Amino acid sequence: MQRGLTGQYTPSIAGGVGCQAFIPAPLPPEPALSLDDKLQRRLSAAHIALGRLDGISMLLPDAQLFLYSYVRKEAVMSSQIEGTQSSLSDLMIYEMDGIPGVPMDDVQEVSCYVRALNLGVQRIREGQPITIRLVRELHDALMTHGRGTHRRPGEFRQNQVWIGGHRADEAAFVPPPANQLADCWSAFEHFLNDEPAATEPVIKAALGHVQFETIHPFMDGNGRLGRLLIPLILVQAGILTEPLLYLSVFFKRHRQVYYEHLQNVRLTGDWESWLLFFVDAIADTANHAVATAQALNALLARDKARLSELGRLCGSATQVLEALYRHPIANIATLHRDTGLTQATVGKVLEALAQQLNIVRELTGQKRNRVFAYGDYIELLNRES
Repeated sequence: MQRGLTGQYTPSIAGGVGCQAFIPAPLPPEPALSLDDKLQRRLSAAHIALGRLDGISMLLPDAQLFLYSYVRKEAVMSSQIEGTQSSLSDLMIYEMDGIPGVPMDDVQEVSCYVRALNLGVQRIREGQPITIRLVRELHDALMTHGRGTHRRPGEFRQNQVWIGGHRADEAAFVPPPANQLADCWSAFEHFLNDEPAATEPVIKAALGHVQFETIHPFMDGNGRLGRLLIPLILVQAGILTEPLLYLSVFFKRHRQVYYEHLQNVRLTGDWESWLLFFVDAIADTANHAVATAQALNALLARDKARLSELGRLCGSATQVLEALYRHPIANIATLHRDTGLTQATVGKVLEALAQQLNIVRELTGQKRNRVFAYGDYIELLNRES
């Protein structure tokens, strides 16, 4: 539905240049959303996919193992949208106190995303609503390390910014002036907390994501935090038990269409077209996550069955493989700690897993301080579709 401009322009100055900043109207949209048959069908498909995703614990021996790696995949993808070069392997090597293959700032930013998401889930489980207090705390966690430390972590911006273009009067989008942020956020907070009326959670997540990106409350990190809010809204609503829905892969794959939808909502009020895109992103992402979990489960079962080829090392190899399933990049010291096996035994097992069975591979090419990866596990996680 074409509602027209979903807000109003106001004169502002950014970088010494006059411009027109956009102040979004409060949610929900007026007139109300038109959920026609096509949108209802695709919304239903998204709910079915979310139900399967939430039941993932029934598919896995330990859903937390999948959550550990999947959260990190999302952190990498969300940060890559913002331009970092860090990979999943870089992040896991960094968390192992190793040296990643990219600039340290890149991998620290990704690590902070993991910290912020875990903190958000913790606060919601403690009963906190999604308010300015929580969002500032999450932003502070997100910007603690890396390039964001000088971008006012945890504080709303105090100046006018613009997005796209080398000057504000030629920008793709100019968000609200700093002196309007408190009012914009107050209205947004009411919507997120179902005041005065409740909004269906998937629709709330869809509308809320656009509104957050439009308000653009921080100097940096808005994109990552806006994407992080999506699973938090669904966890808060009880749609998901664990924060396993991460749309960054879909948004990255369809980046231009994604940005066009955000701007089209602001200019034309066509929330329904954005909703179609968003629920398709949910269905695609949730179904892929379930398939990935099933594939990882099958991978572990297949590789465990092969360990009998190692003879007397089979028992120790089972322990090492299960440890690699929990943390698919590791060195001898971490596997010694995780399994209780001696470092000498861990080394023998890794040599056998690499040379005889081709289950793991060594990443450094060095004779000392070697790092090993559960190759097929990492490959499955890195598949984007």
